Amino acid sequence: MDILTQYAWIAWLVLILLFGVIELFTLELTFLMLALGGAFGLVSGLFGLPWWAQFISAAVVAMALILLLRPPLLWRLHSGGDPTPSNIDAIVGSDGRVVVPLTTTAGQVRLSNGELWSARLAALSDLGEVSVGTPVLVTAVIGATISVVPLERTGA
Repeated sequence: MDILTQYAWIAWLVLILLFGVIELFTLELTFLMLALGGAFGLVSGLFGLPWWAQFISAAVVAMALILLLRPPLLWRLHSGGDPTPSNIDAIVGSDGRVVVPLTTTAGQVRLSNGELWSARLAALSDLGEVSVGTPVLVTAVIGATISVVPLERTGA
């Protein structure tokens, strides 16, 4: 038995531990599949296969796991996400009322969630000014300013 085959188990253990630690930081299951392939290489070495056969078997198993097992596991992992929009996505489409008269360059709106935003009329709007108390709909968020249209103009 040559020396590479005799001590290959040490290399496999080091690789398995290294891939395991990297997986803890990435959480994308790729290095977990490589670690499982390394475990297969370790087990094949215990059955007396030469080092090159251990390497080939570990590579084949790791690739099979990456291509066949990882995609459904990732889909399963990410399928339980919360579909509720948050942050800017939650603001677009919300409604509010004008608190400082709106023009295409300035104004303020209090949204239905209670937040006060700097606002301006959407570029599509042909109105010169929208008065205080008018209900509006948020069409976009541009930096720290929202773009709105009056609800009467949208048919709501």
